[in-house]
Amino acid sequence: MEEEDECPELVPIKEKSTGPTAQIPVTIITGYLGSALEKSLAVSQAGELYEEWLELRNGCLCCSVKDNGLKAIENLMEKKGKFDYILLETTGLADPGAVASMFWVDAELGSDVYLDGIVTVIDAKYGMQHLTEEKPEGLINEAARQIALADLAIINKTDLVNESEMVELRGMVRSINGLGKILETQKSRVDLSQVLDLHSFDTKDGIRLAEKLQLVKTSQPHLDKSMLTITFEVPGSVSEDLLNIFIQNLLWEKTFKNKTGLAMIVIRLKGIFSIQHKQKKVMLQGVHELYELDETSECWADHEPRINRLVFIGRNLDGDILKKEFISAMSNKDCVE
Repeated sequence: MEEEDECPELVPIKEKSTGPTAQIPVTIITGYLGSALEKSLAVSQAGELYEEWLELRNGCLCCSVKDNGLKAIENLMEKKGKFDYILLETTGLADPGAVASMFWVDAELGSDVYLDGIVTVIDAKYGMQHLTEEKPEGLINEAARQIALADLAIINKTDLVNESEMVELRGMVRSINGLGKILETQKSRVDLSQVLDLHSFDTKDGIRLAEKLQLVKTSQPHLDKSMLTITFEVPGSVSEDLLNIFIQNLLWEKTFKNKTGLAMIVIRLKGIFSIQHKQKKVMLQGVHELYELDETSECWADHEPRINRLVFIGRNLDGDILKKEFISAMSNKDCVE
């Protein structure tokens, strides 16, 4: 793993033809200190390493010099056509959500690239130690946050632990993030087809997300105040305006409290909705305070039950209270059909 003060790197790979208007996918790869993250970024082209690396020398993307990082990616786009993928490596203590947010708030950048997914590498030997590390009140566990945001969690160095330790770590990862996929490997050997082209933020893949959300289950925290996954379903069609108000109260105002009076902190949010007066299913994607509601390409079938499915990943979450607040918000002024 690289030192904490080293900068993320952008890695162009697979030199092949790309149309002039095609967007370039970006995968954010993060991992807590010691997970051997940099080894997972060795990408080959016809058996040879691609050596054109663009390094960001003035600090990490998630800190005060984010504008420099944006500029670096924009400069990289001037070489568009020489590569068709970008791997963006963060530092070991970085918040990948802060890095991901720039692909939503920068319209100019968004026209050239799109966020494909967030991948987190976990050290099998020290993963539990990192995840159970006590933090001062008000501070979040960085390793847990990285897992919570991940679309794919890669547990590396599995050869260094026994099966019971793997079961414990696997259970911890799943309790934090019940939505993401888990891969297990040794010495960072991973089939790139399982890492790239995840399309985790792609509204065109609404069918797959809808099916996936049906399989997600609410998890139980291993530790007090630890992160966990909450999911529920509510039938009917909802008002888009009231849905926006609910999401903003949850993500921005943090008005919802659990039974102990602690504010619910949502780090990752996904959902499929039936919106009033719309025939197509609407996908929700949220990371920290940022979110998007976009129509998918899939229409509701005539006899298909219209069911809204939500998945929340975060801290201090209470599924019963969240569902009650959602139903209450959507029932305001009889806006649920």
